[in-house]
Amino acid sequence: MFSAAAVAFALTIALTPVAIGILRRRSIGQFIQEELQGHMHKHGTPTMGGVVMIGAVVAGWLVAHMRIWSPDTGWGFTWREFQVPGLLVLVAFVGMGFIGFLDDWSKVSRERNLGLSKRWKFAGQLAIAGLFAWGAINYGVNTELSFTRPLGFELGPWLYVALVLVMLTGASNAVNFTDGLDGLVAGSSGLIFGAFVIMSFWQFRHPEFYGIVGNLEMAMTSAALVGAVLAFLWWNAAPAKIIMGDTGSQAIGGAMAALALLTNTQLLLLVLGGLYVMEAVSVILQIFSFRVFGKRIFKMAPIHHHFELKGWPETTVIIRFWIIAALAVALALGIFYGDFITNGGVG
Repeated sequence: MFSAAAVAFALTIALTPVAIGILRRRSIGQFIQEELQGHMHKHGTPTMGGVVMIGAVVAGWLVAHMRIWSPDTGWGFTWREFQVPGLLVLVAFVGMGFIGFLDDWSKVSRERNLGLSKRWKFAGQLAIAGLFAWGAINYGVNTELSFTRPLGFELGPWLYVALVLVMLTGASNAVNFTDGLDGLVAGSSGLIFGAFVIMSFWQFRHPEFYGIVGNLEMAMTSAALVGAVLAFLWWNAAPAKIIMGDTGSQAIGGAMAALALLTNTQLLLLVLGGLYVMEAVSVILQIFSFRVFGKRIFKMAPIHHHFELKGWPETTVIIRFWIIAALAVALALGIFYGDFITNGGVG
């Protein structure tokens, strides 16, 4: 876990400035909505920084599988076993990131803040989610609905596939909605991936209670994700020198959903990612209210823009939303550990 996090962190810290220079020379920058007059200074800020994070996470994951010494064989290069859960998380992470990359590239090539059409974007997300569901079911994943553990409600293959489609597309879009302020997603997702490191490692230490295989692999992958997003935050903090774009936000959402599905914490993700749920719900409510009643609930959705238009400085919104994210993560971890304590985890 340490090597995965360290490699992902180091590569992201080192390569992001290189990416900034390349993107500036090629004039690959962010386009800002006309309604966001307070953000016009960000126009042209290098975007698609998520590419660096994706590469760093994959590299950290690979390095963590390398073994140059063991107590049994001594010195000598070998590979640790590549377990399916880690591969599945990377499928969701890289796959959703690729859809986001196509979306970002479409915006850059058209020189406007309009990427892929909703139809093509959603079709791509469904394809990645379908691939993940196929791999998970063939691996033998538990197809019961779960909160902190399976609840005993068997979904079966078809309903499980539907759940995967909803979770991966929903999480990717929710994180994408949230990615509108410097460092908001990078900082909040670091907290959530940190929680997945704790939960998956805890499950690894207590296999008799959770009954899941491959938890250490997921803890290692989560650690790589923590290292990458925190290193990216170094350059993405306000005022951002680079923006992760849909490449990064959709990849992050895909990884979160995949980890929740594989650690049997599907419904707990709603608590763990409370900030993203709040942002997504604000968009849904805004659309519903405008179409049904002809009125807007918020000055602008997602809700972080509402507070900006009310006069909150951007950094104030970011820090307060980080606090919300931290409280949601703390609550989720408390629920997770509370289930362990109250259901016989401690003898």
